[in-house]
Amino acid sequence: MSSNSSADQEIDLGQVSRKIGKTYNSFLNWIFRGILFVKRNLILIVILFVIGAALGFYLDKKSNSYDHQIIVNPNFGSTDYVYAKIDLLQSKIKENDTVFLKGIGIQDTKKIKTIKIEPIVDVYRFIGNSTENFDMIKLLAENGNIDKIVENKVTSKNYPYHTISFSTSKLSSNEKTVNPILNFLNDSDFYQAVQKEYVNNVNEKMKANDSIISQIDALMNQFKNRISGSQSDKLVYYNENTQLNDVIQTKDKLVREQGLLRIDLVSIDKIVKANSSILNNKNTEGANGKMKLILPIFFILLLMIFTRFKRFYLNQLTKTV
Repeated sequence: MSSNSSADQEIDLGQVSRKIGKTYNSFLNWIFRGILFVKRNLILIVILFVIGAALGFYLDKKSNSYDHQIIVNPNFGSTDYVYAKIDLLQSKIKENDTVFLKGIGIQDTKKIKTIKIEPIVDVYRFIGNSTENFDMIKLLAENGNIDKIVENKVTSKNYPYHTISFSTSKLSSNEKTVNPILNFLNDSDFYQAVQKEYVNNVNEKMKANDSIISQIDALMNQFKNRISGSQSDKLVYYNENTQLNDVIQTKDKLVREQGLLRIDLVSIDKIVKANSSILNNKNTEGANGKMKLILPIFFILLLMIFTRFKRFYLNQLTKTV
């Protein structure tokens, strides 16, 4: 019984070795046929390579694609309004409505290809010091995947910063595209009225804070004068009910609030505030900028397919005849 099993193993090993040998010989034959193909068609291959490379260089030059990004902060609850306007712009670009695009000031309207807006997912900035936002995220996370929640379309629109991305087929500039797009987004009578009242409220709040700070300073000066006016050789006790510590903390809080309000005034001078823009980033994804390599290979592959088909046709024709 052991002799039969060893014989079977020898047969199996022999079959495996013969299959490996056939595969290796087939591989060598394939390489040899490839060498013969190149030898027989060397001139044609060189011609096709040169034509493909030249045509590829031309197409790469003509079909450039540049990506542009604007980081914006929609103020006064205008996020949905901004998203709707970007969708409107995209529809006009898709319809090739150059009259509309020129009407809002975009130059080279036929060169702009797509535009979209996406939120910058920053859940920590969204939560900030807001207990309500933290409780909302916590509640939503209990009912689902936290990653899906923070990237959810409804949730993500509440993030403060968003990226407007658009692409053009040639180099662009702030004057040609960015400024007209921002002017288009900031053109809203309703939000301009809201902005005016919001800025007035901030200014009134700052005036009130300055008045309270001045009163606190006057109170502190009175306290200082009382100390300096007392006799230095006598120990003076002051009633803790003056709540001096609370007064100092109140002033500190007001000073910090004034600083935040001044920063707010910088960002609320526009309905949609542009924080930064990155222009003319050449797109090299997919076939962009690679046609000079793709076309020569494509033409040579077509030659190989045509040669194989021709050989197959002649063989079939010989068998038929």
